[in-house]
Amino acid sequence: MFGNFDLDYLIFGILPYAVLAVALIGTIARYERDPFTWKSSSSQLLRRKQLMWGSVLFHVGIIVLFFGHLVGLFTPIWLLDALGISYGLKQWMAVIIGGAAGTAAFIGCTMLLHRRLSDPRIRNNSTFADIGILAILWVQIVVGMGTIVLTLGHMDGSKMIQFMTWSQSVMGLQINAWQEVVNVHWLYKFHIFLGMVIVALFPFTRLVHMLSVPIRFLWRPGYQIVRSRDGAKPVRSGLKPMKMSK
Repeated sequence: MFGNFDLDYLIFGILPYAVLAVALIGTIARYERDPFTWKSSSSQLLRRKQLMWGSVLFHVGIIVLFFGHLVGLFTPIWLLDALGISYGLKQWMAVIIGGAAGTAAFIGCTMLLHRRLSDPRIRNNSTFADIGILAILWVQIVVGMGTIVLTLGHMDGSKMIQFMTWSQSVMGLQINAWQEVVNVHWLYKFHIFLGMVIVALFPFTRLVHMLSVPIRFLWRPGYQIVRSRDGAKPVRSGLKPMKMSK
């Protein structure tokens, strides 16, 4: 699929930097120009059915996958060696944890996509970007699960080291980083390519809401304001009606 030299260099050598630039500039521009569109645009009010189970499974699975990829790809190889963590053990952890999280994300994403497409009210209130990004995420999860099958054929961690070297070389601005993934299976390459597509689309979809995690609620003082009409005191207006003399 990506056997051509120029295509490999373009996708894995040049495209990552273009994607990062679009994601960074686009995210800042959207926050500055359209802050009121920075939301998850939940459709819970239209139909609650399927939403809770689908949303919980999808979000738990996708969060584990996101941080799993983040830690797995960008942990320095020398740190693994220093801690005595074998490449095979790390590979098994990625397969087991990634497989469980991928299954949860797949079930949840399928439920959310079916809900959004099958309900006329939700479909009519969904934008092309809403349905499109959910469909791309679904395909990405399926492809990712497919790579697990390939990984079971080489559990020594050799491929994992290649992907770690490529991602860290890209962030280190090494021009020959693309050579690390030239000879891997096309399904791995497609998985990486779809990942970059999702990152590039990030500023233009509802995915931006992941940057608005309400962390401040963790240290906010606990209080709740409760207002009741029972026993409410009359409000003093400051003015009294004039008494008419007879």
